[in-house]
Amino acid sequence: MGEQRQRYNEEFKKQTVRFIQEQTKTVADLAEELNIPRGTLHQWMGQYRELKYEQAASGDRVRELEAKLSELNRQLHEKEQKLSDVEEELAIVKKAVHIFSKPKN
Repeated sequence: MGEQRQRYNEEFKKQTVRFIQEQTKTVADLAEELNIPRGTLHQWMGQYRELKYEQAASGDRVRELEAKLSELNRQLHEKEQKLSDVEEELAIVKKAVHIFSKPKN
């Protein structure tokens, strides 16, 4: 006959997800250790994951993200400058159209 399906309460699920987040092991390794299917753990992670329990990122990853942020900020600044230039050009064109569209007497 088939096995009885294991049921877990909400608190157990939350504590398990917190445990997973605090570990450096993979979900697959922890699933094996806890004898809970990987898919179940992934489902619980989707439901109960809280970023405050995540491991701190490695120094290399932090530097990589800082570099990416710096590059994106530089690109944003360039685009803001281009937008400002285009707005100024548009204002000049509007004034020129207004001046040259007046009827001559």
